[in-house]
Amino acid sequence: MTEYFKRYRAFIAKALEDESTDLEELLKIHKTKIGFFQHERFIHLIVMCLFAIVTCGTIICIAVTHELTLIPLAVLLLALLIPYIKHYYFLENQTQALYKDYDRIVERLSSFDEIN
Repeated sequence: MTEYFKRYRAFIAKALEDESTDLEELLKIHKTKIGFFQHERFIHLIVMCLFAIVTCGTIICIAVTHELTLIPLAVLLLALLIPYIKHYYFLENQTQALYKDYDRIVERLSSFDEIN
C-alpha cells in the first residue's frame, strides 16, 4: 500500500504539471481514489484500535492475575502494534495530502474556467 500511495501521488503531481491534462477527468478519478484510500484508512483504524485493546487487555490481565506466561504474548502484541501505528500514521498523512492535491486540481480547474 505504501508503494501504491507513492506512485499515485507521483502520478497526480505529473498530471498537474502537464498542461494538456483533462482536469475534469483527473478530478473524477481523484475523487474515486480518495474514497478508496479513505476506506483503507478507516479499516486500518478499526484493526489498529482492536489490536491496541487486545494488547492493553493482555497487559492488564498480566497485572491482575500475575500470569507470567502471558508476557511473551504481550511483548509480541506490542512489537506488532508499534509498526501498525506507524503504518496508520502514514495512511493518515497521505490521505491528508490527497485532499491538498484535490484542492490543487480544483484551483487549476477554476482558473482555467475563468480564462475561458
